[in-house]
Amino acid sequence: MNLGVIPGRLNSKRFPRKIIYPLNGKSVIEHVYDNAKKSKYLDKVIIAIDSEETKSHISDSCDIMLTSSEHKSGTDRVAEVSEKIDPDIVVNIQGDEPKIDPNIIDNLILLFNDSSVQIASVASTDLSSDDLINPNVVKVCLDNNNYALNFERDLSLQNQQYFRHIGIYAYRSEILKKFTNLDQTENEKKFKLEQLRALDNNIAIKILITNFQNRSIDIEDDLKYYEI
Repeated sequence: MNLGVIPGRLNSKRFPRKIIYPLNGKSVIEHVYDNAKKSKYLDKVIIAIDSEETKSHISDSCDIMLTSSEHKSGTDRVAEVSEKIDPDIVVNIQGDEPKIDPNIIDNLILLFNDSSVQIASVASTDLSSDDLINPNVVKVCLDNNNYALNFERDLSLQNQQYFRHIGIYAYRSEILKKFTNLDQTENEKKFKLEQLRALDNNIAIKILITNFQNRSIDIEDDLKYYEI
């Protein structure tokens, strides 16, 4: 079974309440859900919320699960849902990507046809000069087999090709449980990038390369990409 989970933390630090912001007639996180439901390979999609208020801004037609308000990250929220359902593959779909492409979700899942893949994520060739200097845009560099070498907010490696990281992850359920039980690493805390915990513990992250052009809503100014 392939499970898609959209973690929804109401009071995010950089843009509180962004997941329930009304965007063209629906909340941001409901747009994510509707696109994720178009995936051919997801058997189930759940919005994992941390408050009843969030639920009141989402259509009753969406599959919702109330999770602990004590979680420190969206991945912890996804893991709580995964433990209750016990899927084979779990896809963590960010709640601030209202135009996530369901084809990306499908191609990400297909990477797990390779039995050596434990965690996978997505990066885009669409990386502008503004993105390169914007710390809110995470960049990733890869090895020759499209595994992540590093994730960065401010670039440090010279003569290295970077891609724009898209914050969607897929895990085998057993590695998700292992990952969430690991302590935060110093790199993770320093750079505020949870995926560095995997690399610091020698857990490889396979990267799907796309030309995805849409942006996540990290700060309120990012709404300009979406509002009509």
